Amino acid sequence: MSDTKQHWENVFATKAETDFSWFQPYPKTSVEFLELFNLPLTANIIDVGGGDSHFIDALLEKGYQNIYLLDISANAIERVKKRLGETANKIHFIHSDVTEFKPEIKFDFWHDRAAFHFLTTETQIEKYVSIAEQAIHPNGYFVLGTFAETGPKKCSGLEIKQYNEASMNARFEKCFERIRCIEETHETPFNTTQQFLFCSFKRKSIS
Repeated sequence: MSDTKQHWENVFATKAETDFSWFQPYPKTSVEFLELFNLPLTANIIDVGGGDSHFIDALLEKGYQNIYLLDISANAIERVKKRLGETANKIHFIHSDVTEFKPEIKFDFWHDRAAFHFLTTETQIEKYVSIAEQAIHPNGYFVLGTFAETGPKKCSGLEIKQYNEASMNARFEKCFERIRCIEETHETPFNTTQQFLFCSFKRKSIS
């Protein structure tokens, strides 16, 4: 097991969800981006690095039928399954490092809140971008949330990479058209704040 995988297995084995700075009882910003796109309930949707976030709960409540959750931690996935109970049978769970992910289908909506910024080397970042380019349908949508330049420089004991609108767009502009970016002040369970950047993109048609 890689050091990164071991780190996240330990994190999700030892902490409650409200011990995480990123915890949200309801993922308001992510849902608002989702609602911009009027996706059919049969759309293929993936939450990348979802951990035990509540985004898939919101998707289930809205009636989406083809939901995928990818996480590097098996413990995180088991926590989601336990929380959802029988409803977990409606989710396709993928235990994988996103940089090693080999998608077997194409997605209409790719969501990532706070996974991408843990990739700090050019090799990791290039792998992620390439996989997203392959995995998202032409004209499909992509929403990415990372720490902004005024946000933290570390999270969960790990270094992260901060982004602004220009630097995020530069990573994805080859195959994606930027739609909208916003900064958000996230209130943590510890009564502190963190600055996030969220950007939405549309996969360009393949000529």
